[in-house]
Amino acid sequence: MTQAATVVDIDAVPAVGDLAPDFELLNQFGEPVKLSELRGRNVVLVFFPFAFSGICTGELCEIRDNLALFEDADAVVLGISVDSKFAQRAYAEKEGYSFDLLADFWPHGAVAGQYGVLDAESGMAKRGTFVIDADGVVRYVVVNPRGQARDFTGYRAALAGLGRS
Repeated sequence: MTQAATVVDIDAVPAVGDLAPDFELLNQFGEPVKLSELRGRNVVLVFFPFAFSGICTGELCEIRDNLALFEDADAVVLGISVDSKFAQRAYAEKEGYSFDLLADFWPHGAVAGQYGVLDAESGMAKRGTFVIDADGVVRYVVVNPRGQARDFTGYRAALAGLGRS
C-alpha cells in the first residue's frame, strides 16, 4: 500500500478550488481506501484527533445520526485519525458508525500532513473538514482550533452547494 503525496508542503491546507491531494489508507476493516477511486462521488473528509475522545465522539455521532444528509448529496464520509485500524474498528463498532474510519497511523499522520492538519507537536490530527466534489476539487474547508467542535450547519451549507452526480 502506498500513501501517494501530491502536496509537498505539509503545512499548507488545500484551499477551495484546489485538487484534493490523493491518498490511500486502510479503513477499520483493513481494506484500502484510495481517494481518487471515489471520483464521480462527493467526499467529506473529517479529520479528528483521536478515537474515543469526547468531542470527536460527539462530532462523529452527529454525522452518524444525520447520515441521510450526506447520502442525499451522494457524499461518502471518511473519518480520519492517527489511530490504528484496530482502534478505528473498535471505535466504529462501539459507536455504530457505518461510514469508514481511516487509519493515518503509519507513516504517522502522513495524510493529515498532506492536508495541513497534522499537529506535529502533539502527534494528532486537528479538526479539519474537507468537502470534495465528484471531480476531486475541494469545495469547502474548515479547520477548528483544539478543543472546539465543528458546527454541523457547515456541513449542511457545503453539501447544499454540491451537484449530485
